[in-house]
Amino acid sequence: REKPSETSEKLPAMFDGVKLAAVATILYIIVRCLNLKSPTAPPEIIYQDTLLSHYLLKTCPMLTKEYIPPLLWGKSGHIQTVLYGKMGRVNTPTPCGVRMFLPMQDGATATFDLFETIGSHTTGDDITMVICPGIGNHSEKNYIRTFVDYSQRQGYRCAVLNHLGALPNVELTSPRMFTYGCTWEFGAMVGYIKRTYPQTLLVVVGFSLGGNIVCKFLGENQSNQDRVLCCVSVCQGYSALRAQETFLQWDQCRRLYNFMLAENMKKIILSHRDSLLAMQCSNIGDGELNRLYAATSLMQIDDSIMRKFHGYDSLREYYEKESCVHYIHKITVPLLLLNSLDDPLVHPSLLAVARTLAEKMPNVIFALTQHGGHMGFFEGAVLFPQPLTWMDKVIVEYTNAVCRWEKKQSICQSSMEVVKPD
Repeated sequence: REKPSETSEKLPAMFDGVKLAAVATILYIIVRCLNLKSPTAPPEIIYQDTLLSHYLLKTCPMLTKEYIPPLLWGKSGHIQTVLYGKMGRVNTPTPCGVRMFLPMQDGATATFDLFETIGSHTTGDDITMVICPGIGNHSEKNYIRTFVDYSQRQGYRCAVLNHLGALPNVELTSPRMFTYGCTWEFGAMVGYIKRTYPQTLLVVVGFSLGGNIVCKFLGENQSNQDRVLCCVSVCQGYSALRAQETFLQWDQCRRLYNFMLAENMKKIILSHRDSLLAMQCSNIGDGELNRLYAATSLMQIDDSIMRKFHGYDSLREYYEKESCVHYIHKITVPLLLLNSLDDPLVHPSLLAVARTLAEKMPNVIFALTQHGGHMGFFEGAVLFPQPLTWMDKVIVEYTNAVCRWEKKQSICQSSMEVVKPD
């Protein structure tokens, strides 16, 4: 039988063992959740063996070098995504622009913000970036402001679409809002830029849902690609039907993100509740709004509200007709598709569209990073991220390379015409 003194001596040792096990467990969870053991690596690049592709990869070193996220948290796609969603960017600048209003044929009023250049472009050309933000976003979002400010300083004029209904202080003038793949407002903005600046060349940039819209716009009609130098799409899912199916899964907390995005969409739609109900030609009534209140997913909101803006008979038809997957193969200008493997909103199976496209089409480059989350791509040493992200810099670097390539091609063509015998 043990003496009381011996038992009391063993208790502290036992407690120390429990504490050590608890600390070890916590450290293990942190390492797993933060994905600290995952190595950094250059993006996986899928492309065709062409002169253009080789030139672009040679003059875009960021596409072939390691993307290094902040050491302590940057390898977690969830943290990158949440930081982007809550913060947008660090030390966000406030570029000065002019808000433009464009009346549409159906009575809607499209708006976009126009930002003039700060300095000259390296090629000396007049180049305008036409930018389509992510779901429910607009020109006042921090990630858009950061990217616009950086692009302006590189010599680009920027035009940023404000998704119909996304601006809290701009009322709807027709019974519809932006949808997953409606290109009308973006097309109106591009048309205005072409008319107002007849000498300008265009660079098309789309973020997340905006990536779907710009790729669908370019593929819908060949004339939409006139004067377009290139297109960059970041973190889009390519197929709305397949994306919504994966959004109902709990893998990578995708169902939770779905719920959060649905709540945000509810707020946007309900902020225009009076406008939608007041218009006689509206397809939205009290019944649709009651179903909206009960919705817990984007799919439910799309079925009760969004598809009815354009009169789709079914949710499947809405997703099929609004997805760029049926149009993207018709794009002939240089196209860069950027995605992250740890993006919790875009299931890896959706990336097969981009991979297949890059394997078959000579104008397409698909860059897939190991880390970055959804629209994060923060860079930094240990803890604090830099104001500019890897994404911001890559888009401009790729665009600069395409501009120089096209400049060289036009100079060569002009020289050939000069020496051409009669």
